[in-house]
Amino acid sequence: MFLPSQQVKSIFDINPTDLKEKGIKGIITDLDNTLVEWDRPDATPELKNWFQSMIENNIIVTIVSNNNEERVKAFADPVNIPFIFRAKKPMTRAFKQALINMNLRQNEVVVIGDQLLTDVLGGNRMGIYTILVVPISQSDGFVTRFNRKVERSIMNKLKQKGLIKWEE
Repeated sequence: MFLPSQQVKSIFDINPTDLKEKGIKGIITDLDNTLVEWDRPDATPELKNWFQSMIENNIIVTIVSNNNEERVKAFADPVNIPFIFRAKKPMTRAFKQALINMNLRQNEVVVIGDQLLTDVLGGNRMGIYTILVVPISQSDGFVTRFNRKVERSIMNKLKQKGLIKWEE
């Protein structure tokens, strides 16, 4: 349940052509340390271009974050990306809601995130293709710092079995 379908260094290694070849029409993405650093309030110009390339290729993007409404709304509204806040990942409610909002099925969507315990586990529980990215920042909020310790143990076991390659 913790093994991602794919691993990439950054969100920018994910392009619309590759997604479309897989039949992907939508992206459910985490926000903090996936799209931007957890303490960066706004999208970078490079990220705005990435969003635009997805839109131009008819790929719907939805942010699904465990963070509060104020944080997620302040980030998502200026770039006109729909969002779900306080998602309680890895619970599946927010993933299901994102699928409904996008009017897509599990096999038409990818989940992108930087955490095994929330993004990958939640996506895998739904049977959705999961893409794990290297966290943008080495610093995290309080809860995420705890999760990272648990993740390191899981990552080491997956590495030993040759199932995952990971860059710190």
